[in-house]
Amino acid sequence: QVQLVESGGGLAQPGGSLRLSCVASGIFFSNYMMAWYRQAPGKQRELVASIYRSGTTDYADSVKDRFTISRDNDKKTAYLQMSGLKPEDTAVYYCNNGAGLWGQGTQVTVSS
Repeated sequence: QVQLVESGGGLAQPGGSLRLSCVASGIFFSNYMMAWYRQAPGKQRELVASIYRSGTTDYADSVKDRFTISRDNDKKTAYLQMSGLKPEDTAVYYCNNGAGLWGQGTQVTVSS
């Protein structure tokens, strides 16, 4: 079955950390760039971070120096390590393979 499955979301306090995982199945994972998006209530989905096949990464200005995207091709998994979390990071986080495949999303809530 072709799918992406995210996990790792939850409740974190401001300044805290979470690590999101995105496990792929049914695709040749290493052939694809992987990206994390997020969508907050009432807002459009926005690109948070990307990692290309070469390992090159790119980040939205709002998360630069706080979030780190990585990938493990053997495990067919992409990660988003989030630290220094802020309330404005609260959103549903989705992974995407750059070719139209989306996961179901995982909720991240940052609140004291």
